Amino acid sequence: MTTTALLFSLAILSFSLAQGLHPRSCDAPEQGSTLKVFHVNSPCSPFRPRTQLSWQDTVLQMQSNDKARLLYLSSLVAGRSIVPLASARAVVQNPTYIVKAKIGTPAQTLLMAVDTSNDAAWVPCTGCVGCSSTTYNSAKSSTFKPLKCGAAQCSQVPNPSCDGATCGFNVTYGSSAVTATLVQDNVTLATDSIHGYTFGCVQKTTGSSFPAQGLLGLGRGPLSLLSQAGNLYRSTFSYCLPSYKSVGFTGSLRLGPNSQPLRIKTTQLLKNPRRSSFYYVNLMAIRVGRRVVNIPPSAFAFDPNTGAGTVFDSGTVFTSLVKPAYTAVRDEVRRRMGNATVSSLGGFDTCYGVPFNVPTITFMFSGMNVTLPQDNFIIRSSSSTISCLAMAAAPEGNVNSVLNVIASFQQQNHRILIDVPNSRLGSRASHAARLANIWGWFGIFVCFGGMCCTKKSLSRVGFVGVGVAVRKSVTGFSDYLEMLNSHWLS
Repeated sequence: MTTTALLFSLAILSFSLAQGLHPRSCDAPEQGSTLKVFHVNSPCSPFRPRTQLSWQDTVLQMQSNDKARLLYLSSLVAGRSIVPLASARAVVQNPTYIVKAKIGTPAQTLLMAVDTSNDAAWVPCTGCVGCSSTTYNSAKSSTFKPLKCGAAQCSQVPNPSCDGATCGFNVTYGSSAVTATLVQDNVTLATDSIHGYTFGCVQKTTGSSFPAQGLLGLGRGPLSLLSQAGNLYRSTFSYCLPSYKSVGFTGSLRLGPNSQPLRIKTTQLLKNPRRSSFYYVNLMAIRVGRRVVNIPPSAFAFDPNTGAGTVFDSGTVFTSLVKPAYTAVRDEVRRRMGNATVSSLGGFDTCYGVPFNVPTITFMFSGMNVTLPQDNFIIRSSSSTISCLAMAAAPEGNVNSVLNVIASFQQQNHRILIDVPNSRLGSRASHAARLANIWGWFGIFVCFGGMCCTKKSLSRVGFVGVGVAVRKSVTGFSDYLEMLNSHWLS
């Protein structure tokens, strides 16, 4: 390739990268049953920080949110509604990934946090005391319907109350409380319409400001999206999460059995009646590089009574492992790093100023291995040479001390399939991530159109393959490849 051609190719790439998400792309129509998934810091998100945090502050903030999130997960035991205040604020005020939903007739567009470990849909409603300005106005919807106390759904919410004709309920988060009524209205996701969708219309919050976004629960409970739209989506969905570094690109949430990946390894879903929303799986071992580390089987044992076991969760950022498992993984990483000086950053206790000498970490499930490249277990500073093992030990002293959580940082750039009818969970590295691993120095896909390319959009707008010497470890490169091809999996 001539110098002129190389410079031209790099200019095209730079232009495409700089475009990222154009405002018009944020409002681009979604197709079929596939929703765009935005990182909370995306240009399309009104919840992104007004001031840019340093890398260190960003990491510390994510760790803080995770601590609260894990406390929140410990509260999701059947029949329990008391949650520590900090965790409640974290789960609803600091979502990691959001999607667009249209509610009512005519439709009102709201952004909702995606939560695979929650059932309910929560929407801040107009007139709410303590809520933000972004609300759903039921008075403007001709299809709005409040549910009466005798409705079957009223018995499925925590602490139902029937002071009037409508079904109300209260949820307490420590010193904070949320008062809501149970209502129904039409909801549109991408091009799918769900008539009479039941959700909580928040009327009052005390103790903390309720979040601007709603909450879309993708768990397995009776009020979750999967249960309410069972005939439409057959309790099946998959998602591909964009990297937190690639805020200018989108992932995707595919609802229903159609267009799901065909060639994907899966493991059996386990059901815990005491934590019915959670997607439990059977984690059997962990491999660091080529070595299976020595972890007692009890660290992975599934026990519905104690909540022990392993779950996939979209709301937690960094994977947490029960102490014996985490210690074994950490010690093997440190062994491979030799005499390099180890430091800590917040909850991360294995950080280095030199490159990590660990190519992969593999989670070994029954019937499925998930091999993570460095981008899925090492978090790198954008302004220095510091890198950290992006995992932590499960918090001790509460129910989560026995719970392994496979979190979003480890899931990003993978297509995660949830197939409840066939009781299976699948994971597959995206097409672009595999290309990056195979090609190394070569291969950049440049997508025209200012948004993440799907297989369909590639055929529509075309792509340019540029063979240039650009290392995939350059910041954002592998993420860019991933976002271009996040749908190209089947």
